[in-house]
Amino acid sequence: MSSTNLRECAPVDISDDDVMAAMEAMQGYIDITPSDFMEVYRVAYALAHERMMNALKAADIMTTPVHAVDADADLVAAATLLAEKGVSGAPVIARWPRPRNLIGGHVLSAILGVAAFQFLGQMPWLAAATAVSTAIALMHLTKTLHPPGGATALIAVIGGDAVHQLGYLYALIPAGSGALIMLIVGLLINNLAPNRRYPEFWL
Repeated sequence: MSSTNLRECAPVDISDDDVMAAMEAMQGYIDITPSDFMEVYRVAYALAHERMMNALKAADIMTTPVHAVDADADLVAAATLLAEKGVSGAPVIARWPRPRNLIGGHVLSAILGVAAFQFLGQMPWLAAATAVSTAIALMHLTKTLHPPGGATALIAVIGGDAVHQLGYLYALIPAGSGALIMLIVGLLINNLAPNRRYPEFWL
């Protein structure tokens, strides 16, 4: 690393007064001038910065391949893709966050959550487990898989009296209306740039 690069990486928010105060605070005798101390500090900072950047390997992270699966694919298809590509933990764009998944996932999960509380509310632990598990299963069966839907079902059980008093209205407000607002915001933001399009699939 050249001396020019070392100085470019160095912080600039340390003054001679800071150096003098640090030297006075240190025990023992230091045979070094403030300017030499400043240069050591700059070089040490630049080397530490370079070591950190090499450890992160930012370029490798940003160029990790992203694999897409078919729009109607399920979790098994995604896992199969990873196995075929010989990668582990690579990002996969499954194209599940479609409007159908967003709206359907939240609404169906909310309905199941309310039902679980009404039938099993005397045993909150069982109601919560039933709500989340059945919501995930139904979303999978109806191809509306949306992971946050599990939380929507859980809130219907543990959300407190204000949520419980809504009954099945909870599926419309706030679950359905909230999902609809998120969809509208997503449509507006993701379609501002001419090279972006959302959603790729509506259903």
